[in-house]
Amino acid sequence: MTKPSSPGRCGRWLAALPLLALLSGCDMVVMHPAGDIAIQQRNLILIATGLMLLVIVPVMVLTVLFAVRYRHTNTDATYSPDWDHSTQLELVIWAIPLFIIVLLGAVTWSSTHLLDPYRPVGRIAPGRAVPSGVEPLEVEVVALDWKWLFIYPKLGIATVNELAAPVDVPIRFRITSTTVMNSFFIPALAGQIYAMPGMETKLHAVVNTPGVYAGQASNYNGAGFSDMRFRFHALPQVGFDRWVASVRAGSIQLDRARFLLLQRPSEKVPVQRYAAVAPGLYPAILNMCVKPGQTCLADMMAADRRADTHGARKGANGNPRAGNGQRKPEGALFRDGNEKGSSPHWSQDREPVPPPGTQTRLPNRNRDFTMLAPGTPNGIHTLTDKG
Repeated sequence: MTKPSSPGRCGRWLAALPLLALLSGCDMVVMHPAGDIAIQQRNLILIATGLMLLVIVPVMVLTVLFAVRYRHTNTDATYSPDWDHSTQLELVIWAIPLFIIVLLGAVTWSSTHLLDPYRPVGRIAPGRAVPSGVEPLEVEVVALDWKWLFIYPKLGIATVNELAAPVDVPIRFRITSTTVMNSFFIPALAGQIYAMPGMETKLHAVVNTPGVYAGQASNYNGAGFSDMRFRFHALPQVGFDRWVASVRAGSIQLDRARFLLLQRPSEKVPVQRYAAVAPGLYPAILNMCVKPGQTCLADMMAADRRADTHGARKGANGNPRAGNGQRKPEGALFRDGNEKGSSPHWSQDREPVPPPGTQTRLPNRNRDFTMLAPGTPNGIHTLTDKG
């Protein structure tokens, strides 16, 4: 006798149905972007997915078809135990995947170059080239703990956790970090790109649709990661000019001393605006020399190049350590034979070698597996284990 379904169980299923309606409100921003670069990346995802479905869908359909048609109880199905080859089937099995791989490889190769984040934007939208004389909006991005700093070098302003740009104007981002690796990501604008301390990455993009879009850190970097978010305002040119004027109307200036306070770890930082920025602040951040007295990375590398060029670094024999103006790496593995000298290959005195196959374990001694003890009969080397 079948037990009837419990009313409580049915009630729970019915109560869960309204939750499905909430899914309709999800905004798949990656599939509905607002910029031409992000749209091309979306199209690449769709093309790749469609090509893979050419194999996945037939396999799923044929799996069900074979299970039904050749089931044990279907006595009408053809039984061919000696069948082992079909030229037509072999052609289909190999030709279709080969076609997919070639097409997918061609699309991926071309898109990798066309959508290179370091490549300047060549068009505003399909069929719309960048107007002559239009200069990209330059934005210097600094990933802090845990907030984003945006510097507009040509406009002389800066903001924290707020980014704005005019519609249909190319944007050139220069991106770095102060402490740990991070990732700058505005899904509606373009794909993510990493930010690393002492290094600079670049991103070129354009936004075509006015609106307010979410930006975030997409690489986990500590306790405040989940709140390291900002808003990207895509504005008409008139609205962007008003936004710049409102930032300039403030009285706070971002000098080096204020930046050193800003870069201290903090969470859930509200929007901050700076009406002026100290000259050379971003290069100092990039070269990790904002604090007074710090030597910039660029200066250290330039000094190393000058020392190598003039042959200041020499080996033990008095000869230059490397040619062509380049410094030879340090360490014994990189030394020339005449620079290494000679010494025993063990680092401490050894007790008499035990007979082959035995181990000596002494108390209060660290184990040493680095020596093959020489001198055993018949040339046999035994491993001395001290512990």
